[in-house]
Amino acid sequence: MILLVASKLDIAAVNIAAHLLTSYEFEETAETFRGNPVYAKRLNNGREAKLVFIDEESVNAQFITEFFTPSLVIFLSKHKSKSGIPTLSVHTPGNLGEAALGGISKKVSIAPASAMKEALIEMLRCKDEMELKYEVSYECTHHGPSLDVPAMFVELGSSLEQWRDVRAAEAVARASLAAASAVRVYPTVLGIGGPHYNRKFTRMAVETDIAFGHMIPKYAVNMVDIDVLRQCIERTVEPVERAILDWKGIRGSDKATLIDMLDEVGLEFERV
Repeated sequence: MILLVASKLDIAAVNIAAHLLTSYEFEETAETFRGNPVYAKRLNNGREAKLVFIDEESVNAQFITEFFTPSLVIFLSKHKSKSGIPTLSVHTPGNLGEAALGGISKKVSIAPASAMKEALIEMLRCKDEMELKYEVSYECTHHGPSLDVPAMFVELGSSLEQWRDVRAAEAVARASLAAASAVRVYPTVLGIGGPHYNRKFTRMAVETDIAFGHMIPKYAVNMVDIDVLRQCIERTVEPVERAILDWKGIRGSDKATLIDMLDEVGLEFERV
């Protein structure tokens, strides 16, 4: 079962969920979750998808797997940034360091690399088809929850204007279904270095067969210890074949330690 989660406190999430309910044949079930209706539909890949609403922000949904046992959790979510650049994005949740926004310190969720790639591709397709003036990007691993099941966020941002944009919300709804319906398994890598919105990694995923699981940005490299690095490798759905290093996007003072850790865990790497 694929679980789609929307926070009732999140304008963008509510708008994305509304598209799923009105355009994609989700039907209300007899089941409820914390007083909220549960909706469901059968996907093209034969799996069942359930859509649930929560009363908390999605970053604080550490409890969700106490009630459901999904093969994948997809959080429908707003994205917020100081830049305010209109952005459609995808990432896996979890904390590379201390938990400042939900989840558990130094624990990452399981990254569904192939599903995230499918969502990214669908976002780009929607951008072109619908002529949306939005950036499309991977984000690096960040914020809660830290779940023991594959989990990802599909996001609409980066300010109130975009959260209310029903056409962009439709694009994210389509991306969530593309992820939920994913069947292809892509060669998977770990991304390290560069900015939080890594255009190199995004471009590589779009232009080649590879998919990125966890991504560690430049600002977090020095907080990642050997245990967290192992988590980023082992807590990925697909086998991680190698690390892709955004070499210019890694501080010189962090490079030697990073290479030593990669050698210790036995992961090959490629500089780009």
